[in-house]
Amino acid sequence: MTTINDIKDNFELLEDWDDRYRYVIELGRTLAPLPEAEHSAANKVSGCASQVWLSRQVARAGAGEPVLTYLGDSDAHIVRGLMAILLTLMSNRTAKDILATDAIQVFDELGFREHLTPQRSNGLRAMVERIRRDAAETLAEAS
Repeated sequence: MTTINDIKDNFELLEDWDDRYRYVIELGRTLAPLPEAEHSAANKVSGCASQVWLSRQVARAGAGEPVLTYLGDSDAHIVRGLMAILLTLMSNRTAKDILATDAIQVFDELGFREHLTPQRSNGLRAMVERIRRDAAETLAEAS
């Protein structure tokens, strides 16, 4: 399983942004398939120019803390890749950990702020906000 540190290391090895984009697209191909039934209006992420769906599962960790796991899909290859990076960072984590993680900062460290179109940046933010909102709602329900 690829970690966020693996992704960061690979980005450092790839100096050219064309190579980095190809790598991001490859990461998108590694996403687990999203079942067709999960391509629903409830799972659709608004604010994205592409079609984007995020499906959430909630389980309990050993201490009873809610852990959120995501599957995702998009009709755009680069967005699937961005989603793969985001889910590497945010999926299979406790709701508290998700809320404590600054995903946009991680994407900025990888250099995406300068290399994504405004539409793609807005879509990325929409995905991050959706996951953070899910985490906050899950914590509120657990209290």
